[in-house]
Amino acid sequence: MERFNISEGTICAVSTAPGMGAIAVIRLSGEKAIEITDSIFTSVKEGKRLASAKSHTANFGVIKSPSGEIVDEVVATLFRGPHSFTGEDSVELSCHGSTFIQQRIIELLIAQGCRMALPGEFTQRAFMNGRMDLSQAEAVADVISSSSSAAHRLAIKQMRGGFSKELSLLRDKLLQFVSLVELELDFSEEDVEFADRQDLRDLVDEIEQKISSLAHSFQYGNAIKNGIPVAIVGETNVGKSTLLNWLLNEDRAIVSDVHGTTRDVIEDTMQVNGILFRFIDTAGIRKTDDKVEALGIERTFKKIDEARIVMVVMDGTESVNKNREFLEQNQQYWTGKEAFALLNKIDLIDEQQKRSLLELASTYQLEALAISAKKDINKESVLTELTHRSGVEKADTESVVVTNLRHYEALKNALSAIIRVSDGLTANLSGDLLSRDLRDCLFFLGDITGGEITNDEVLGNIFKHFCIGK
Repeated sequence: MERFNISEGTICAVSTAPGMGAIAVIRLSGEKAIEITDSIFTSVKEGKRLASAKSHTANFGVIKSPSGEIVDEVVATLFRGPHSFTGEDSVELSCHGSTFIQQRIIELLIAQGCRMALPGEFTQRAFMNGRMDLSQAEAVADVISSSSSAAHRLAIKQMRGGFSKELSLLRDKLLQFVSLVELELDFSEEDVEFADRQDLRDLVDEIEQKISSLAHSFQYGNAIKNGIPVAIVGETNVGKSTLLNWLLNEDRAIVSDVHGTTRDVIEDTMQVNGILFRFIDTAGIRKTDDKVEALGIERTFKKIDEARIVMVVMDGTESVNKNREFLEQNQQYWTGKEAFALLNKIDLIDEQQKRSLLELASTYQLEALAISAKKDINKESVLTELTHRSGVEKADTESVVVTNLRHYEALKNALSAIIRVSDGLTANLSGDLLSRDLRDCLFFLGDITGGEITNDEVLGNIFKHFCIGK
């Protein structure tokens, strides 16, 4: 997609959601934002122009066409650069939400010299004008698209610079040693050493541990952002589909007494206590000669591998031996996962059977909850357990959780570079070889915040996914 020069012209766009509503906001930014607005805006205070108004003030008036026709009554909010979102002079026009009014005002602004903003161009200008770094700019899009309070909290933390601060500390420490190592190269003939190798080793170990921790957090951060995957597994006819429908409060999956009804994975999402979960109802696990059902079971094992949480559904009406056989044959698939058992159909069994099956689950290191999905028994306990297993409380206390794939890729590259430095120190490599890998690590860390990015194509690819008006 073509990108204009960032300093080219004054831009405008409707910043509120498409369609008709009570209020719409039209945003302008650029050198002539105030001048162009004044050409179509008349304040209710006679003779008052935006050009003479103070920054961060709201001004009531009307938008008029060149012929004097009143288009709408609006509130013009003025932001003078550099103290604005973009760092430039900006105006936000709050008008009535009629799509006709919105379009008419845009037409008048373009006629006076504005051009339509490209997707993400307001945020791109904020980045280019130093109002935020690239990781913060990308977090703006995450805030807009956040679909749960947990994802929103992570995006807000990143937008406010939490991630940037972590990276800045790492880069500052690393840059100091890079400078010393490269200074040694200028005095190579004197055989002097400015960068203490033990201090460098300690720093490299610290940075490697920190980058590794940040990279490792991506799997979890990505799950929070897109929905924590929860696999519902068990034998055929234990009530997995009933459980899914029960949790979602809708008939999402077909429920039948016939074994093998679910032949493929069924997914749907639900918010629980502000956390987005992606529930996956899988095909019942059993031996079968049906090729279609066997394919569904094969996909079941793949989904268990991808899931962060596994709910193992046991049938309370089946014998202890039958349930033990299932757990024994399949426990390896959820070992290492956040797994717990749900003893279903407790409305159909006595207390002795329930105790025996709950004890059985514990012998396989599975905490178990007794439920009846059909009779709506103990649902709140299941939702509470899911919240606990999600680990979101821990994420709220941690300094940074990575949610962006581009950041994750850069962190992996930075980690590879710092590991090469570590290996180089062990092998007693010369300063010029160490310097090259140190520089690589610095580059990839800078790539996240935008400090090393000069390629317009890279920036264009990032911002083109934003909505127009942001």
